[in-house]
Amino acid sequence: MDAVPRTAPLRRRLLVTIAGITAVAVLLLIVPLAVAVQRLYRSEAQTKLERDATRVAATAPDDEARHPRPIRLPEGLNERLRVGIYGIAGNRLTGEGPPYSRAAAQAADGRLHQRDEHGRLVVTAPIPSDEGVTSAARVSMPERVVTRRIERAWWVMAAFALLIIGLAAFVARYQSRRLARPLERLTLAAQALGDGDFTVRAQSSGVLEADEAGRALEVTARRLGSMLDRERAFSADVSHQLRTPLTGLLLGLESALERPGADLGAAVRTAVRRGEHLRDIIDDLLSLARDAGPNRERLDVPGMLEELRRRPSAGRPLEVAARGPLPEVHASASAVRQILGVLLDNAQAHGAGRVTVEASDIGGGLAIDVSDEGPGVTEAEDIFARRHSGGEGEGGRDGGHGIGLALARALAEAEGGRLVLRRPSPPIFTLLLPASDPASDEGA
Repeated sequence: MDAVPRTAPLRRRLLVTIAGITAVAVLLLIVPLAVAVQRLYRSEAQTKLERDATRVAATAPDDEARHPRPIRLPEGLNERLRVGIYGIAGNRLTGEGPPYSRAAAQAADGRLHQRDEHGRLVVTAPIPSDEGVTSAARVSMPERVVTRRIERAWWVMAAFALLIIGLAAFVARYQSRRLARPLERLTLAAQALGDGDFTVRAQSSGVLEADEAGRALEVTARRLGSMLDRERAFSADVSHQLRTPLTGLLLGLESALERPGADLGAAVRTAVRRGEHLRDIIDDLLSLARDAGPNRERLDVPGMLEELRRRPSAGRPLEVAARGPLPEVHASASAVRQILGVLLDNAQAHGAGRVTVEASDIGGGLAIDVSDEGPGVTEAEDIFARRHSGGEGEGGRDGGHGIGLALARALAEAEGGRLVLRRPSPPIFTLLLPASDPASDEGA
């Protein structure tokens, strides 16, 4: 099998992405700013040197080239400055500085000049005289003074950049945890759902998309749990529905084989009818199990009543009737057939006397009553409760028919109807099905 490629977790991706974007943005801002600060500080230092050089040139004697002598410096000059008077050939006449200065030689044109000489920033200013420019004032300061100032500014900017990136990483970590935590909870909930835990509940996280996904997962879990419960109940009900006719078929055959002189042909014909009835039950249950949506086919009520007339009565009289015109009903024929089959089996097994099936219009719906002349049930008994073993049936006999009636009620509710015990003694069970809406039928 091919190895599944490993992907970075969401937390790491968000952290790296946000911190990386912030770092790039800070660098794009800091680098040009650092260059601008360097130029600004250097230009500011050169401006001050030009001002001081001009002041020195203004106070220096104009015959310094012919009569070199110490000069008096203006007040307020920086102690770090070196001041010297140079001839137009670049040689030092008096003051401090190197023996030769190229910047001083350039001052012969009568303008200010700036240069870097011997690790110092140098500015020269011409000293005017009646004979023209014969000397120049040279003012210099250590370049490391400006460099240190620039470096301090760079360190401040670097610290500020690191602070911004650190804050961005902190916010990114918080945000990544806030976004990843609900997804991690959803992953655990999905794993629990896959393990069969349908009680997962969504926790509010404040993230709209994650909350919606959590609610969708919760609804899905509930639906799956409900579906699984219905499937389990349906399987139990199906086994009950199949066991009863199958048991009757086998008992009939065993009785015919054990009784001397029994009419085997009649026993075989009875077994065939019971087998056909069992086949019909299997077909109906399979149809119900495969039905994924509501059945919108029109229910043939007269045809279904005619099927009930031909149903074996097990030695008990069966009367089937329809009162007046019946409303049009849309429901699953398999479901209604199973419901009526359960009611008839219940009446024949636990009731007494005549069994009556009567269909009528109740205004807005169809009512099918199934009754017999037996003693019925007590008011305290929940006849529709699911009972898997034992239980009091009609007339106080051990019935065990709760599974059948529970299935019948569940099928009726699935078709949008109801199954009720309208009268406990003598018992009357009523199946209520809503009539079809003509407007919705035309739309369909």
